[in-house]
Amino acid sequence: MDIGRYKVTGRSPIHLDDFNTHETGSFTSNQDIRKAVEKNVLEMAQWQSKLYAEGKTGLLIIFQAMDAGGKDSAIKHVMSGVNPQGVEVYSFKQPSVEELSHDYMWRSFKALPPRGKIAIFNRSYYEDVLVVKVHKLYEQLNVPDRCKDADTIDKRYKHIRHFEEYLWDNGIITVKFFLHVSKDEQRERFLSRIKEKDKNWKFTKSDLDERSFWNDYQNAYQSAVNATATKISPWYIIPADKKWYSRAVVSQVLLHVLRDIHPQYPRVTQEQRKALSKYKEWLINEPLNKQ
Repeated sequence: MDIGRYKVTGRSPIHLDDFNTHETGSFTSNQDIRKAVEKNVLEMAQWQSKLYAEGKTGLLIIFQAMDAGGKDSAIKHVMSGVNPQGVEVYSFKQPSVEELSHDYMWRSFKALPPRGKIAIFNRSYYEDVLVVKVHKLYEQLNVPDRCKDADTIDKRYKHIRHFEEYLWDNGIITVKFFLHVSKDEQRERFLSRIKEKDKNWKFTKSDLDERSFWNDYQNAYQSAVNATATKISPWYIIPADKKWYSRAVVSQVLLHVLRDIHPQYPRVTQEQRKALSKYKEWLINEPLNKQ
């Protein structure tokens, strides 16, 4: 799988229309790709164990998508093999009153991964240049007028680029996924949520309201990707009409990132090995407590 075709590093502007949401590569069905995903997940778990033990690098994984884009299922399936002790998942919904009283990055700062761990953001601070841009929500903030002028979104793009560079300089790597779903596929997923009782809870009137802004959101995503994609914190635009294929691409990207980090278990010194030998001997010769 050539994951490079989905990678955006900011070298030149992209147009979302150039990315096929229906793409499935050389695969034709879920069955064809299931074993490949399982293999990726298994190797990811091995690298994540080393990442945790080494404690040098943190990994921030961001998932963004239109409603019903498949973020939840991608996280569930791709991260199924990792050790929960080393991973935290955060879902960023509409900000609370407390969150709105702080700067827009405040709630994300609190959720950043320590080195050695992985943090997964289901939506993120990018909402503040997406939904906030589409609905001009920044105009409603209780802040000085100078903080909500026509350049607000452009300033936030700059903040985000600098923020992700700051993370990089502090040992945290940012990987960003945009699960690119078509409007037709979103419609089918919405209908599925209405038809299937077990999925009714997933659908609200606001989903339809936001769908009416489809073109505005596509433009907002395109602008955000172009403004914030860099070599050190790239975007990956993932074809998401077929969930099984999007999961495969995401797993391949994350596996590539972990391989590139190449974490290792801490090396044991000769002195430590001698001590371990003594501990082993002590445990072997320890009298058993027979009941």
